[in-house]
Amino acid sequence: MGKICILTKKKANNGFSVSHSHARTKKRQDVNLQSKKVWSYTQKAWTKMKISTKAIKTLHKLKL
Repeated sequence: MGKICILTKKKANNGFSVSHSHARTKKRQDVNLQSKKVWSYTQKAWTKMKISTKAIKTLHKLKL
């Protein structure tokens, strides 16, 4: 399984590292994924998910 958030479908982004001399080298910006146990109301059980920190903040905000 790749580095993709299950809830928000976020994935890695391509970008540039820019040095002091303004030389650009390609880099990859990965998503900040965390393992989290989330209560599932449909299954009535805890499920372990890899979700982004933005999704964790949204879950706390909505209190799901």
